[in-house]
Amino acid sequence: MGRSQQTFSKTEKEKKRLKKREEKAKKKEARKAEAKENGGGIPMAYVDFNGNLVDTPPDPTMKVEIEAEDIVLGIPKKEEGEEEEFDPVRKGKVSFFDSSKGFGFIIDSENSEKYFVHVSGLIDEIFENDKVSFELEKGQRGMNAVRVKKV
Repeated sequence: MGRSQQTFSKTEKEKKRLKKREEKAKKKEARKAEAKENGGGIPMAYVDFNGNLVDTPPDPTMKVEIEAEDIVLGIPKKEEGEEEEFDPVRKGKVSFFDSSKGFGFIIDSENSEKYFVHVSGLIDEIFENDKVSFELEKGQRGMNAVRVKKV
């Protein structure tokens, strides 16, 4: 027999492989042609002085030099004479407290907000209509009154 040792299925697989390779090459050429047509690649973008993307390069005359020592990371230091404007201790009135269940609510005297209070956040024992001072802490369902003291 003058035929090579390759079996029929092997030659079929080889043909398929070549066909796939050709298709891939055709697709690659088509993509290249399309890119040339559309201007190709990613359009150029610049960032202006306000951090916005623009299609024109920034004006070099508007460049501002900044000294490395002038850059402040974190919270700026307080100036002398500046006082603490936020007092974490708030005042309010106990609108409801169930000592058997160990929780209740306090109404803030400043903004009339109602805050949940749990027995674990108490310093003094409290009852309904008591005037109290308290601090706020983030709880599972909003702000909770903690460190509650009678006033």
